[in-house]
Amino acid sequence: MNIAIASDHAAYGFKAKIIKHLTSKGFECKDFGTAKGVTASDYPDFAVPVAKAVAKGEYPLGILICGTGIGMSIAANKVKGIRAAVCGDAFSAKATREHNDANILCLGERVISEKLALELVDIFLGTEFSNEERHIRRIGKIELK
Repeated sequence: MNIAIASDHAAYGFKAKIIKHLTSKGFECKDFGTAKGVTASDYPDFAVPVAKAVAKGEYPLGILICGTGIGMSIAANKVKGIRAAVCGDAFSAKATREHNDANILCLGERVISEKLALELVDIFLGTEFSNEERHIRRIGKIELK
């Protein structure tokens, strides 16, 4: 599976570790930035291209990382067809895939550990949408028109 991934300057370290983790498991990661050594960058510059690529179907899922995950989530959710969720615990990472069919996981390097981040990535990527009618109905009610 190919994964779209990006971070701002505050989360480059997590991004590099997540890419290494995923490639060791056979995933291919398309890195949308930022680059190593950048001291300042704006999260929308990375969230929007990942979100557009996922929305177009170029990548089935994406991962966005910034200091808290919140800015990336807000920016990505402006793109039609995107359901980006900030997760900081295992239950949320699993539930957002099963119930919300989230297609982008957002993480915060400044608020969770590296170990937890890798666990959440594995849970998110390893969980399928339930396809239950109630969840399909609810997602339909939140889709951008």
